Amino acid sequence: MPRARSKKQADWQTAAPQENGSGCLSLYSLSILSVFLITCLITVLALNTPVSISAASPIKQTDSTRISPIFTREVQHWSGDIVRWATASFLDPNLVAVIMQIESCGDPSARSSAGAMGLFQVMPFHFQTGENGYSPETNALRGLNYLTRSLQAANGNARLALAGYNGGIGVIARNEWTWHAQTKRYVYYGAPIYEDARNGATSSPMLDEWYRRYGAGLCRDASQRLGLNN
Repeated sequence: MPRARSKKQADWQTAAPQENGSGCLSLYSLSILSVFLITCLITVLALNTPVSISAASPIKQTDSTRISPIFTREVQHWSGDIVRWATASFLDPNLVAVIMQIESCGDPSARSSAGAMGLFQVMPFHFQTGENGYSPETNALRGLNYLTRSLQAANGNARLALAGYNGGIGVIARNEWTWHAQTKRYVYYGAPIYEDARNGATSSPMLDEWYRRYGAGLCRDASQRLGLNN
């Protein structure tokens, strides 16, 4: 979950030149030329526009009754709950699973040095008075509420929503070069893992890399906590 940070945001402006024609011949020629130029421009844009992670809505899922097999066994342990929580929040279960994978690897008692708590590493100030932040149900309720807000701020772009979940919703509107290193790393792994899960992959090179570099210890603790080593 996010920490408070402030970065300077750059503004972008565009301007379009205007041209004027004169006489009947000029207007006729300009009309034909305009159609030709517009057709060429549309073709170029279509060929060069990158496919974003939000090309399909994150809440749409081929099979919403289970999560992808690419996730570790600790996250698979929560599969039924993930689907139930995601359905209640109108979210893609695989996106919810990505968050859990990176945040806690399914350890309900995980706690970060910054104080983030539980399965979805929710900061204490997101809980209401009297709530148990380590309760899976409560943690999911508050964590997925924040994820939903991030998706709304990102207009359905899951990649930006991941950045918002980690770095705070405010980072969504900022240039990526202003993002904190942790947020960049979070998106670097989270976005392709989600793409693999959503596209029906049976394995994920980026999840494997994340596990080797950052997740092995986290998942080992989760496995012990869940009794999966017995």
